[in-house]
Amino acid sequence: MFEIGRVCIKLAGRDAGKKCIVVDVLEGKYVMIEGQTRRRRCNMLHLEPLEQVLDVGKNATHDTVMKALGFEPVHTKTKAKTQKPQKGKKAPKREVKASKVDKKKAKK
Repeated sequence: MFEIGRVCIKLAGRDAGKKCIVVDVLEGKYVMIEGQTRRRRCNMLHLEPLEQVLDVGKNATHDTVMKALGFEPVHTKTKAKTQKPQKGKKAPKREVKASKVDKKKAKK
């Protein structure tokens, strides 16, 4: 029932409700899972197997598993880079707001 490539939903723990794939069957009642969850050993009683079985090899990498599930791997997403001032050039000075005391003096 829990063969390599079986898509499951995690039922217990902090990853509950997330999809995962069985990447290795361990001794006893444990399997190694990977996917939207953390890669870790998991009790079979904490998984709900789905009908879907994907073609991933034993001990597949995180990127392979995420592509098989239809998700883009997290670390390959492009991030907007903020522009930093170049070295040697000073940033333009900001205007300093007049304090309340200066405003009172200006009125008199």
